[in-house]
Amino acid sequence: MKSRIAALLCLVAVVATSTIAEEGADAKKEKDKVDVTKLKCPMSGKPCKEDAIAELSGAKVYFCCPNCVKAFAKKEVQTKFATKVNHQLVATKQAKQVKCPLSGGKTKDGTQVKIAGVEVAFCCNNCKGKAEAATGDAQLELAFSSKAFKKGFELAKKETKKEEEK
Repeated sequence: MKSRIAALLCLVAVVATSTIAEEGADAKKEKDKVDVTKLKCPMSGKPCKEDAIAELSGAKVYFCCPNCVKAFAKKEVQTKFATKVNHQLVATKQAKQVKCPLSGGKTKDGTQVKIAGVEVAFCCNNCKGKAEAATGDAQLELAFSSKAFKKGFELAKKETKKEEEK
């Protein structure tokens, strides 16, 4: 009788633990979920739609309409809008900052600047000052151009099935 009660308690503990783990994973996914409608289309500047997506290096780029998705398939268009696409990849947490986008050096605390809603850190106050002095598209270009993106950012690694199950 005692062993049955012990087995039942173990079963209840296992079920409770797995339920709590699933709830934690669901909460993390919900927290990391990005509201696509708050993003701007890199080509038109209009609000993005969840069903207007193009793949680029394994990441999703959101657009306002299928016409922009179709136009983005051309390499020269991808190059022209690279800065805004790179900004969107960071804003959607598909890319993360690893170094200073200007120098490629290690970032330091206290050097963060908010650029179009995205916090970008720099290696020193000189780089921070350059970013603060620029405005609008010039500021975006400084932090998210193809050259700056290669120096300071990398695409986030996708979670594997085993990591999702943890």
